[in-house]
This record gives sequence, C-alpha cells and structure tokens, in this order.
Amino acid sequence: MGFVSAILGFCGFGVGVSCGLTIGYYLFIYFQPCDVKDPVIRPLVERDSKSLQQLLSEIPLWVKCPDYDRVDWLNKFLEYMWPYLDKAICRTAKDIAAPIIAEQIPKYKIDSVEFETLTLGSLPPTFQGMKVYVTEEKELIMEPSIKWAGNPNVTVAVKAFGLKATVQVVDLQVFAAPRITLKPLVPSFPCFANIFVSLMEKPHVDFGLKLLGADLMSIPGLYRFVQETIKDQVANMYLWPKTLEVQILDPSKAMKKPVGVLHVKILRAMNLKKKDLLGASDPYVKLKLTESKLPSKKTPVRHKNLNPEWNEEFNMVVKDPESQALELSVYDWEQIGKHDKMGMNVIPLKDLTPDESKTMTLNLLKNMDVNDAQNDKDRGQIMVELTYKPFKEDELPKDFEDNDAAHKVPEGTPPGGGVLMIIVHEAQDVEGKHHTNPYVKILFKGEERKTKQVKKNRDPRWGEEFTFVLEEPPVNDRLHMEVVSTSTRIGLLHPKETLGYVDINLSDVVSNKRINEKYHLIDSKNGRLQVELQWRTAS
Repeated sequence: MGFVSAILGFCGFGVGVSCGLTIGYYLFIYFQPCDVKDPVIRPLVERDSKSLQQLLSEIPLWVKCPDYDRVDWLNKFLEYMWPYLDKAICRTAKDIAAPIIAEQIPKYKIDSVEFETLTLGSLPPTFQGMKVYVTEEKELIMEPSIKWAGNPNVTVAVKAFGLKATVQVVDLQVFAAPRITLKPLVPSFPCFANIFVSLMEKPHVDFGLKLLGADLMSIPGLYRFVQETIKDQVANMYLWPKTLEVQILDPSKAMKKPVGVLHVKILRAMNLKKKDLLGASDPYVKLKLTESKLPSKKTPVRHKNLNPEWNEEFNMVVKDPESQALELSVYDWEQIGKHDKMGMNVIPLKDLTPDESKTMTLNLLKNMDVNDAQNDKDRGQIMVELTYKPFKEDELPKDFEDNDAAHKVPEGTPPGGGVLMIIVHEAQDVEGKHHTNPYVKILFKGEERKTKQVKKNRDPRWGEEFTFVLEEPPVNDRLHMEVVSTSTRIGLLHPKETLGYVDINLSDVVSNKRINEKYHLIDSKNGRLQVELQWRTAS
C-alpha cells in the first residue's frame, strides 16, 4: 500500500508541476501589467553622468567618429520611399522564396508553406552614419552603420498531416555594419559592374516569434540560443573577408577590354585620280578603328604615283569585333595647305573570319552614304590584307579581378612579344605659372600619344587608355610621361609650359603584369600623376 501511495504521489507531483509550469507560462505571456506609465522625458543637462554613459551607445556614429559622415538626406529619402520599397521588397522576397519552398517541402512531408501576411511595417531602417574610403583602384567602398527597429508582420502558415500551424515574426531589430564595395567602376550606366557586400562584425538580431499565439522567445534559454545561432550562421556566410557578390554588368563588355589584334597590311592602290596641277598625286593611307580613341596610323607618302605600293604592316588592338570597323582613307599629300581626300572605304570586323588571312580589293568612295550619287564615280582601288586574331578564352583571366594573370596576345605575335597598356587616370595639384589647362603627353619608343586637354583644372581626370604592340618585353625601356598646359588664348606669350614629368622604368610592369600607382611629378611642387600599366604577354 505504501508503494502504491508513493507512485501516486510522485505522479501527482509530476502532473502538478507540469500543469503549474504551463499555466504560469501562459499567464506570463497573456497577462501584461496595465499600470505601466510613460517614461519621463528630461533634458540631457538634468541627467547624471551614469545616465549619460548609458546613452552613449545610442549616439549616432557621426557624432562620436569624425570619419563618419552624416546621411540625413538618405534617411529622409527612405522615409518617403519606404511604403513603396516595402511592397517591392516583399514581392521580390515572395518570388525568390516560392521555388525554394517548393523544392524543400517534399523532403519533410509538408503539404504547403504559405505567407499569410508579409509586410516590413511602417518604420524604415536608419543610417547612423557612413564612412567612405578612397583608393587608387576603380572602386568605391562604403561602410554604413544601419539600425532597424521595425514593426514587421510576417505570418507563415504551415500545413502537414491535415494540421495547420501559424508562425508569426514580430518586433524585429537589426543592427549591422556592412561594407559595400562597388567595383569596377565603368563608363556604362549604372557606372559599376559588381556589388560586393560583407559584414565587418557580427550583426545584432532580435525578434519575437509567436506560435499559436504564444511568444516562443519568452522560453528561458531559447532566446539566447536562437540569437547566437543566427549570428554565427550569418557570420559564416558574410563576415569579412567573405562577401556576397551581385553582378550588375558584364565587366569585360562594360570596360571594353581588348579581345584581339587586327593585323593590317596595306599592299597597294591602283588607278588613283590626278590631284596635282602637274598631272600626278602624292598618295598616302590613313587607317583607324572606329570607336577607338587611338590616333590614326599612316603609311609613307609615295610621291607622283597613281599606282603606289606600300606593303606596310600595322597591328591594331580590337575591343569589340561585332561593332568596330576598319576605316581606310587615301589622301593626296600637300606641302602647303590641307591634304586632299582621294577616297575611303570601311571594312566591318564582323565580316572577317578569325585567324584567317583575307586579301581584299576595295573601291574608293567619297563617303559611306549609299544614296550619294557621287560614290558611283571611279576613284581607284586599294588592296589590303587583313587577319583578325582573337585572344583565346583559356588564355584570358576568368575573373575581372584576376589582375596578376598573364593576358595573352594571339598567335603570330613575335616570341616574347605582347601588348603594353597605359591607362592615364588623373593628376592632382598640378598648377602652371600662367595657365592650367593640362593634358598628358606620352613618349615611348619614338611614338607620341596625348590625352584630351582639360581646361582650368588643377585636379584633372582623363581615364584614357593607350596600347602599344611590342615585339619583346620592355624590360630595359623607360616610359616618359609629361603633364603639359597650353594657353587657350591667342597670342605668342607663354603658349605652352610643362607642369611636371615622370620617367617610369617598365621592368616592374613586366614582372608584376600590372601596376597602379601615383607618381610624384618632377619639377612640380606637389603634383602627382596616377597611371595604371599592364603588360599582356605573348604565348
């Protein structure tokens, strides 16, 4: 009898404790105090030092850290746009989640998972400040401090085995310090190709989770476990140096990097027309690729010859064979005055078969207007030999950021040859004594190239690119770059002056494949010139 009493007593104790915990839990959840008073708002000057120290964590970063900028305009923008952003973000989230849910629910024998309500609430996130980094690369780095104490309402209904359970997420708080990098910066809208997002520290995430009307986060121990689990999972995926990459544009197309080389051989011209008074002409050929900033190339002048032969070869870097074309123009050289144009023609590169040599005889036209009757007039012919050699896919770097990889030039380039790329980015603190209208003059292997002139600017930006096809690595060569200013006024007094120059040894470029530095200009007080050099080797 005593044994039975002990068993019944133990069961009664167990049932009583269980019922007590359950009833107490629901009383704790559903019964809230009704005598809660609004906090008393007092000026900061009336608070003691201890209270002020507790408030330091709530002070915006732009107050505590001078390298953070105020972004009130962005918070105001979010405030007005939030109702529309809310709907757009929720719609996008549903579209992304739908196929993932449909793929996963069969594994757990769940009938359906649906969003009954999905809204981010009426309170937008706020930016406490933003830090912006300036680097010498084509990138923009931002580190905002984001705080969001929102009132979202996310209700998810789960159906399984004929039962339905509703889970609701409320009172969400997220504090995060992400690093957002826009790179590379490109001259095509929206002016950056990729977005890289990473977290500089573990985020703070707090929320309420209601199941069957009860807040599960009130269960002792569960809140801490869920919060730490979320922090660890997010940190494992996105804590710096790990990043989330979102591609906006194809960098190779946006930057229009070289994809091949066009070999051009100007053979001869036939039956040219007389331009000089003495019954002859002095012809030469100018050739250039459309959509290219590089200057035209020229053949030598053949004096008093209507059937000249040149057999001159040129190499031209191709960036877009689908849209670019080779433009050939024949001129009559004049010792005094303007050179007379004898005719022209254009060859689209898309008409050329890669790696195949093609000899073409073209009629010279006045212009490329098919409706111009003057194009029917006989102006002579020009004969050229063309070979387009594209870069091989396996020889190009797979990633845009793989700058250390050796870019290959096509077959046919002399052994050890390659392409030297010079990108003139900008100059800083250049100033002339009489005028400051700077441009950069490049001297290399007897060739001279120039950037565009920027008028009345001490910190000009060019972003112009120049290429040199070389037969061997420029290990022992030096690159001379000079910042020059010319007067925009008509007159002979101080027409041109040098703002500074620099001589760059190219041996480091050959060994490192890429260098992007700011060089201090010689004969300039504080002037600097940022230049990027790349060496693309031959196979």
